Amino acid sequence: MLTTGWRLLRLVEHLLTGTMIGLWIHLLDRLGHPPAWTARAVRWWNRRLCRVLGLTLEVSGRVAPGALVVANHVSWLDVPVLGAQGELGFLSKSEVRRWPLIGWLAHLAGTHFIVRGAHQTEQVMQGIADDLRGGRAVVIFPEGTTSDGQGLRRFHPRLFALAQIPGTRVQPVAIRYQYADHPAPERAAAYTDDDNLVLSLLRIVRHPALRVRIECLAPLAPAPSARRHELAAQTRTAIARSLDLQPEAA
Repeated sequence: MLTTGWRLLRLVEHLLTGTMIGLWIHLLDRLGHPPAWTARAVRWWNRRLCRVLGLTLEVSGRVAPGALVVANHVSWLDVPVLGAQGELGFLSKSEVRRWPLIGWLAHLAGTHFIVRGAHQTEQVMQGIADDLRGGRAVVIFPEGTTSDGQGLRRFHPRLFALAQIPGTRVQPVAIRYQYADHPAPERAAAYTDDDNLVLSLLRIVRHPALRVRIECLAPLAPAPSARRHELAAQTRTAIARSLDLQPEAA
């Protein structure tokens, strides 16, 4: 109980710190002097959030600069966990933009938000393409929603249009949450069904010693003739194997 209470206090302090950083960045931006350190500050905030929540990150490999990173999606935690690995961009659903503080910081860090069914897809895709050409890796979650970590959902081919930009490398990344003494995927971090951010945070705070395994697999260099559904299947198979799932049943 004491450990949970202490972790909650540290979490509140960290959220307040993030608010102050965000306000400072916003003020400088409004004054016409956007700070060059915004991405570094967000990475630091993500790394410290992981520590405050008691997460142990085990990383294999590294994210390649300018890669289109394709990851499985288990939790909202996937973003700070991956964001702690480098100055990455993300494609996220528009609802995240409205989350207190986290959505605001994501916006300041240059996250691309997409509105389902809206006519902004082309504009969002162009922004991501500009990031990739500029050498910034961008993370997409082609499942389109979170799973419980026990398997993989279908990878939607539409997002793989970005992989058809000449020179773009596609890098599968597998994420798994588990306890150190239990190799099976852990559901405590999963963000599914009727979850909300507050309930999810409380559940994670009450589950110390959660381990996050991140495996950055070898980047792929798609042929110009590669089709979207082929790239979706190829990356899904690679991630399934990394997670010890049967690709056809994942």
